[in-house]
Amino acid sequence: MRIGAHVRDDDPIGAAKERGAEVVQFFLADPQGWKAPKAHPQTDELLASDIEVFVHSPYIINVASTNNRIRIPSRKLVQQHATAAKKVGAKGLIVHGGHVTKGEEAAVGFENWRKLFERQAESGGFDVPILIENTAGGDNAMARRFDALARLWDAVGEFGAGFCLDTCHAFAAGEDLVGIVERVKAITGRIDLVHLNSSRDEFNSARDRHANIADGTIEPEQLVAVLAAAQAPAVVETPDEGQAADIEFLRAKLGG
Repeated sequence: MRIGAHVRDDDPIGAAKERGAEVVQFFLADPQGWKAPKAHPQTDELLASDIEVFVHSPYIINVASTNNRIRIPSRKLVQQHATAAKKVGAKGLIVHGGHVTKGEEAAVGFENWRKLFERQAESGGFDVPILIENTAGGDNAMARRFDALARLWDAVGEFGAGFCLDTCHAFAAGEDLVGIVERVKAITGRIDLVHLNSSRDEFNSARDRHANIADGTIEPEQLVAVLAAAQAPAVVETPDEGQAADIEFLRAKLGG
């Protein structure tokens, strides 16, 4: 089980060394922008290293949206980032589950996710696995509550979609972390990556605010238990100054 962190985009290798990280996650473009990613300056070094790489797609992507001006460029951006992720040796591209707007049928959002995979399958599929991430808030979200996640997987599971479990998001969404790995795997059959984050806010707050393990509202031993059960690579997306301590804590507890 390898443990690392979400790190700065320009120097992921240097950041990994500073934190003792075996895994890195980073953005390949502005997380709030629609521009296509450019070649990463550390591509050769990343390919030559033994660091496991994951790429996070921009936050603005919403594949589920019924708005053509959001959904269509979202599909394009997922494809572009998947191609760019392969070039840096990434094991997967993390994409948030997205949402429809109030009053719209959730079924349309699930179908829009299916269309993303169907359309790409016609040209051979994505260059790296697409790892759908559960989200913290929103009554119209595709991957906040696990009853919705089950409907999403009914739509996309046959295409080999992967899953990224975020512990802060699940806690904030009102999902009990006890037994969560078993519940997720009963739906998706897999967990490809864990975003191992504590939460600044209380259970079921619907707020996506990450905290370092020692400072958050999630019991640290519960986070350890989730990761031990998941048996997947882990990335802490916690405040920078505490990431090295978070990694060291997890590694000590898990004997890695």
